[in-house]
Amino acid sequence: MALTINTTKARLKSGKLALGFGVHHLRTVATPVLAGATGHDWIFIDTEHGAFSVQETTQLCIAALPTGVTPIVRVCAGALDEATRALDNGALGIVVPHVDTAADAARIADAFHYPPMGSRSWGGPPAVYGYQPPANAEAQAAINAEILTIVMLESPEAVSNADAIAATPGVDVLFIGTSDLTAALGISGRMGHPKVVDAYQAVGEACLRHKKVLGMGGVYDEEHASRYVAMGARFVLTGSDHSYIVSGATQRSAFFERLGA
Repeated sequence: MALTINTTKARLKSGKLALGFGVHHLRTVATPVLAGATGHDWIFIDTEHGAFSVQETTQLCIAALPTGVTPIVRVCAGALDEATRALDNGALGIVVPHVDTAADAARIADAFHYPPMGSRSWGGPPAVYGYQPPANAEAQAAINAEILTIVMLESPEAVSNADAIAATPGVDVLFIGTSDLTAALGISGRMGHPKVVDAYQAVGEACLRHKKVLGMGGVYDEEHASRYVAMGARFVLTGSDHSYIVSGATQRSAFFERLGA
């Protein structure tokens, strides 16, 4: 059976924006369909902060594969075993938070790629091949080329090490966790602060030098999101299911309240 193509990775390679739909609360197989229907390219299954079981994560990943919406899972920092299990069960990308050094990035890239690129273990027929892969060597090389390895930079140390992190083979995206970065900088929530602008500039320049992708998370207002996309952010988390529901439902209830008044 043919390998599922990582459409998000293809978009990024061509320089296009790839928009992510954050998933914290939704659990049904309709989730990736809803993401696609609203113009999103990937779903961000958040097992760091969301209360997902392994089974729920797996079902969302497998449901996404035939839709063209890329299933990407964020694991907890250091939980590389959970990440590789997600990859075995349908994920086409992994986000690892709190990556501060090139050594951290190298350990992650090694874990997520089969030899000779890394040391990922073969777990039998994978979901991304519809459980019908070709010979192991062929399948492993093809899967290596499709997986997105995304490291989150969320501290001043990480920003200072951005060039070395971007130079790490096997890392595809340097994803700035802007909310946690502002907290670490002592300016929590101030998305337009000059220190944040400087961080995007530094990480963006490192990405350009090493042909990696700049990612943006935690910036949802139009003014600051526009700035950082103009500075080169291409892997963009646009929001999450709870914020979409609260925002849309609040607007509708306010409309009907005005009618009642």
